[in-house]
Order: sequence, then C-alpha cells, then structure tokens
Amino acid sequence: MKTARLTAAMAGVVALTVSACGGSAQSGQDRTANQKLVDGKTFTYAVQSDPGTLDPAITVLSVARGIDQFLYDGLINLDPAGNVQPAIAEKWEATTTTASFTQRKGITCADGSPLSAKDVAASINFVGDAANKSPIAGVTVKTGTKAVADEAAGTIQVTSGAPDAFLLRNLGNVPIVCAKGLADRKTLAKGENGTGMFTVSEIVPNDHYTLTRRKDYTWGPGTFDPKQKGLPDKVVVRVIPNVTTTSNLLLSGEVNAGSVIGQDLQRLRAARLFHVDITRPIGELFFNQAPGRVTADQSVRKALVQALDLPQVAKVLTRDGGAPVKGMVTDTPPPCTGDSVTGKVPGLDVAAAKAALDAAGWKPGADGIRVKDGKRLALTAIYGSQVGPTMAPGAELMQQGWKNIGVDVTLKGVDSPGISQALFATGEWDISMAPLGLSLPSQLVPFASGGVPPQGTNFAHIKNPEYDALVAKAATQVGEAGCGDWLAAESALFRKQDVTPFANTVVPTFGSNARFEIANSFLKPSSIRMYS
Repeated sequence: MKTARLTAAMAGVVALTVSACGGSAQSGQDRTANQKLVDGKTFTYAVQSDPGTLDPAITVLSVARGIDQFLYDGLINLDPAGNVQPAIAEKWEATTTTASFTQRKGITCADGSPLSAKDVAASINFVGDAANKSPIAGVTVKTGTKAVADEAAGTIQVTSGAPDAFLLRNLGNVPIVCAKGLADRKTLAKGENGTGMFTVSEIVPNDHYTLTRRKDYTWGPGTFDPKQKGLPDKVVVRVIPNVTTTSNLLLSGEVNAGSVIGQDLQRLRAARLFHVDITRPIGELFFNQAPGRVTADQSVRKALVQALDLPQVAKVLTRDGGAPVKGMVTDTPPPCTGDSVTGKVPGLDVAAAKAALDAAGWKPGADGIRVKDGKRLALTAIYGSQVGPTMAPGAELMQQGWKNIGVDVTLKGVDSPGISQALFATGEWDISMAPLGLSLPSQLVPFASGGVPPQGTNFAHIKNPEYDALVAKAATQVGEAGCGDWLAAESALFRKQDVTPFANTVVPTFGSNARFEIANSFLKPSSIRMYS
C-alpha cells in the first residue's frame, strides 16, 4: 500500500518530505545557556502519530522518515544551511544523469557486519526498480535508475532512469540499508538492519519507540565526533497526539523535544526553551480528479476555490503566525527563489463561483444544495487531525464557504495513516487539505503527474500537459539553472486548480534540557546535545 509524508505539518504527504531548515533560538536566550553538557542521558522526542512501517523505501510519512533518520544513514548529509557534507560517502560527483560515490571505510551495519558497496547499490536499485512500487520512486530516485558497485574500489556508479536536476541530493538522501534487511524487508519495517547512529530496542505501537546509540558508530555526518560530550545513550520516541500534553511535558522536562503550534506557544517561549523554527505548509487544497468525480471538472474546482476567503482561512490555520506562500517548496534556503503563486490562485468571488456552477449544470435545490441530474453536489473533504488544533476550525470555515455556494461538504479529520489510506488506497475523498512538504521542486513531480494509485503516487489524478512539459525541460538543467521552468511548472498547476497553496506556518520544535539541529525537514540525531 502506498503511504504518504504528511509533512509534519504535512502534515502532509511527502516528508518528504515536515520540510524546512531553520535557525535555533538566539544564543543566550534559552535555558541551556546556563546548563552543562551531560553524557549518558535519554533523549525523549514527542511525535503526534504512530509511524507505522519504518521501512525507509516503503514510507513517505514524515513521522516515519523522521525516526528513520536515527536508524538509516544516506550517502551525503545536508547541514541547516543546505550545504552538502560527507555521510556514508566521502567523495561524490554528479550531473543530471549520472553520479558516482566513494564510500567511507569502516562503516558497519547495526549488527556489526561491514557495509558493502553492493549494499549501497542495492538500496538505490530497490527504489529504482518499478516492480517494487516504492512510494519514494520519482521523489528521490527516478524509476529505472541503476547503480553498480565496485567493491574493491568502494565506489558506486549510478545512472538515473531520467534526467534529474537535483540528482546528487536525491540519491544522497536515499536511506541505506544492510544486506540482511535487503533480503528480508520485514526486518526493515521494524527499523532493523540499519546504517544509522541508533538501533531499535523496543517498539510499542501508538505509544513509544526506544532506540539505543551504537557505540561503533564513528563516521557520522560532516565532522561528527563520537566522543563529543552530551550525546544521548538512548532515544525514546513517544507518540503524543495532544499538543498541550507535549507542551506540559516539555515544561516539566519529561520530554526533550517536540513541535508545538497554537495556544501553547506563548508559555513555552516565556519559559525560554530552546527552539528551532521551520516553515511548513499548512494550507493546501487538492481535488480528486479521478474519472466520475465531480471535482474532475475544472469549473467546479475553480468555484470551490473562489468560494473561500483564503487569507481569512490562513489566519485561522496559523493563528496569525503565517509565513509568505511563494511556491510549493518550503525548505530554507529554497533551491529556487521566486514566486510561482501570486496572481495564479483565484481570490474570493462568490458571485463568480455560483455562476460557474450554474453554467456547469448544478442548480440550487429546494434545500439550497445544488443538484444535477438528480444528484446532490455533496463532497467529502479530509484533513490531518495530527497537524494541530487549528485544522478543525480552519476546515469548518472552508465548509461554511462551500455551503454558501450550495455545496454540501462533509469533513473528516483523520491521522497520518488515515490520510495515506484515503489518498493511496481507497480513493474515497473529493477534497484533500493535507499539504505536501517539499524540499525540492522535483519532489512534487510524482504527486502531480504520472501513474495513479496503486501504480503511482499521483493521488489526485492530475493531468496537466503544460506542467509535464515544463518539468521535463527543468529536469535537464542542473540545480538552479532550471529554476525558471520549475516555477513556471508550479504556476501551471495553480492556474488549473490542480493544487491551491494558500498558507504556510512557522513551527517551532522546542528543546528542554537539550539542543539539536533541524536540516532538510528532520531533526538530525548526531546534532543532539543533552544538558543537566
């Protein structure tokens, strides 16, 4: 079954992708300034939903990929500024179609066995093989990508299945698993046979995951020093759906890290807790364009958008703590600067929305709900209940806007696995409010084009030839060279209401008796430092 990264704020579908880098609280402004580094502690990390499978090639849920950061390393690392650092690889070269990596010596698997270059190649090949139906295929590795290892030289040569403007970053972020995990992926679902800094020692679903630091883990990202004071011996990932509970536990010191939005922010900031702020999408609308769905009609999609006062909805969702929306990528610094949104999303125009529905044959019924050929205009909208306390009132405000133009919308708040089930398995939805968290514009491609579930991840059944042509052109240009085409491609989606982005929020991850970094959307295990 396909799964999706609800970017931590995603909340959304790619964890791809929670989705941004951030800066910590200013030096001297938090409690740790007067505390001392201490060894041997347990780092307790609050997450809002259970991750389900931990197989890093099978999940794109942000909560799962966040835990996988502790268990599986990539070939390269990104620091908070977006700079590339060594990880499993010590050297690399890449174009848009080929890449080569030289593996560091002395890297071992969780069971102590040496990591081979063949294991690295096999991890990439699993994702690139279409038969495996990995949901990160196309997101990090193009389908058809092939990797070949030279064991003696410790090198891996990769040929991309399609041009990829961000080939180095995409390949470098593939979580590398060991031979035993490749042979039995059931072990990967439990987080075993990894290459990361920690191993799983206990799993209690929907309650907690206990991880133990590997004493033989000496390579780490960048200039990691395993003798650095303050490294935790254990990590306990606690599933705490309620944000207020997380806030209380942060203040008491029972939780060392957790993301908090909403009414609890003021008291956490007043307590001078360390925090790292990231930007995440919280307001995005996708419409189900599968055959037979009412929202396959662009005139209906546009009417649904025009019925909404999106700036007001954004204020509700962000509690007036929003960040500008300039595109689908919220990572900082963004790979492409510019604005693909302004002027492309229709504003509030109730009269135009009603006229469009009239023209499409949807006429007001006796109870005010529109009817066509005896069928009521009744839709189902889903949103992520784990995103935070503002999602329900925001969804209700949108529901009222749709009712004003004669559309009966039923709201369903579901957790991350529930969003994944609806989008990638059952298809029982019309409007999705679950945003995608992206760090690269290329990560959007498999979600906005190509195969639909269960063959692909194009959950909204989008068909936009202009978008397809522009991303194909952008993919042949290395990095920033193609930014004009990437931005134009996003605009093509917005003009057809294939996706409507309208709100970003600033989400602090607070630390209590601990400091850490967040890069490429995720808390970096090697950066954790514990304080007394």
